[in-house]
Amino acid sequence: MKTKLTMAAVMVLLLAAITPTQAQNQRFGYVDTEYILENIPEYKDAQDELNALSTRWEKEIKAKYDQVEKMYRDYQTESVLLPEDMKRKREEEIIAKEKEAKDLQMKYFGPEGDLFNKRTELVEPIQEKVFNAIQNIAETRNYAFVFDKASGAMMLYASDKFDISDDVLDEIGNVMQTVRREDRR
Repeated sequence: MKTKLTMAAVMVLLLAAITPTQAQNQRFGYVDTEYILENIPEYKDAQDELNALSTRWEKEIKAKYDQVEKMYRDYQTESVLLPEDMKRKREEEIIAKEKEAKDLQMKYFGPEGDLFNKRTELVEPIQEKVFNAIQNIAETRNYAFVFDKASGAMMLYASDKFDISDDVLDEIGNVMQTVRREDRR
């Protein structure tokens, strides 16, 4: 049986492996990637574009399913008067139309669908830019570990002085449209 190590378990193992004197020499920092992404205009633009595509595709799929529903209602109304071969033909048409709607739904929203691919195309470069900025700051400031507060890593306490989220935004070069965290305190 395979077991998955959670981020908290990995942190505990790492900290346990470091001797007390080594731990004193280590620098820790954390970021809030949710906060960082909310303050990157390109990310908001990407999310808006993805939401617009999703809405358009949902309407298109709904229209297909509405067609199937209408075909089925018409079939039920007329089936009493239809000969067996015509019933079978209409049933096959309904099934084919429903399959067409399901295939379109998978094409747009499936695991390897158009929405997934578009999200990868739009969001991945932004995430890579954030990761590179975090890595650069961590290396230049000698942080041993940088945790992500937004990812659910169990963090019982985090001093604001170790929050490097704004530094990441500065490193990326975005002008923040919101007030910096220090100014909000």
